[in-house]
Amino acid sequence: MKSLKLTLATLALAVSAATAYAQPQKGEPDGIPVDNLSALRGFGGDAAAFDAQSKQQYLQLMSQAQQKGALMPDSDPQVQRLRNIARRIVPFAPRWNPEATKWNWQVNLLNSPTVNAFCMPGGRIAFYTGILTKLNLSDDEVAMVMGHEIAHALREHAREQAGKTALTGLAARVIGAGVAAYAGVDPRLGEMGGNVATKLASLRYSRDDERDADLVGMDIAARAGYDPRAGRILWEKMATQSKGAPPAFLSTHPAGKERIERMEKALPLVLPVFARTKGVETDQLPPYRTLPLPGAR
Repeated sequence: MKSLKLTLATLALAVSAATAYAQPQKGEPDGIPVDNLSALRGFGGDAAAFDAQSKQQYLQLMSQAQQKGALMPDSDPQVQRLRNIARRIVPFAPRWNPEATKWNWQVNLLNSPTVNAFCMPGGRIAFYTGILTKLNLSDDEVAMVMGHEIAHALREHAREQAGKTALTGLAARVIGAGVAAYAGVDPRLGEMGGNVATKLASLRYSRDDERDADLVGMDIAARAGYDPRAGRILWEKMATQSKGAPPAFLSTHPAGKERIERMEKALPLVLPVFARTKGVETDQLPPYRTLPLPGAR
């Protein structure tokens, strides 16, 4: 990457800033409960190797975008907006993964109509302009997207899924070979069946990760002072945009209706957290107001 004439802005984020918000009172709900990271991550490869690969992929993507004139400059208002939102969110990330304090967080914006965003391991975030303009996202809705994508990195879903897929593939091949031998059929048929089972299991694992990221993202965004009620509006906007065909952001994701229902059920846990950041009780919060979709009356 010697020829890369690109300076990726590293966010100056003080984790101690999290203490600036009011602490929960005794007996008051304090967001989504934190559970341990999956032990199956260990079967998905070395964490350092995963981070190095992620860094290389991110640099290549940003380099290609710059060469095509698609990497938005630091001075762009939308870039500054995204980085300001990240500065508020990231201090609360270590609650879900202490290693996040060591990450070199980066946020960049790619000029593309794609309705998508992502966060690679190590805190490397990218948004596409399409998700901001086509959905006309409010800051709260941007925070929900960002929190969701950050959650994938914090929970190490990529490494966990690689571990699950490797173990499932091994088990499926063993079982497939056993069934083929027992039935007296071509072993290749057993192998084919094992591959199909592995792919189906991988899709299920991905959907499980999306559900997890929805709730973790809500929690992080609420702690940063962003309204978790924006989650419902976000997915309603997504459904309108997709017109029955899910965009890239929704691929291998659970159905929007199911996601909304799960997020609504979690609101009693995260809404008090958000209200605390505003210094009010939950019942004193004003109704959530979104921005209309482009072209809407």
